[in-house]
Amino acid sequence: MAEDDTLYSVVVNHEEQYSIWPVDRELPIGWKAVTEGKSKEDALDYIEEVWTDMRPLSLRNAMEEAEQQGTT
Repeated sequence: MAEDDTLYSVVVNHEEQYSIWPVDRELPIGWKAVTEGKSKEDALDYIEEVWTDMRPLSLRNAMEEAEQQGTT
């Protein structure tokens, strides 16, 4: 199996969802780079460390609002 020597950025969207993206490609609309120049393994390790709540931001906010209103 060939070794993947591609460098990746860790990217995040407005819903605070993470992914990896090759650094030599233009980022998709709505995503921004939070790291750059990582191996695939290092990029995925970074995501595992920082993305502790897989729920989209809008869902987390709605659940928090419902909890504050006592309707959970």
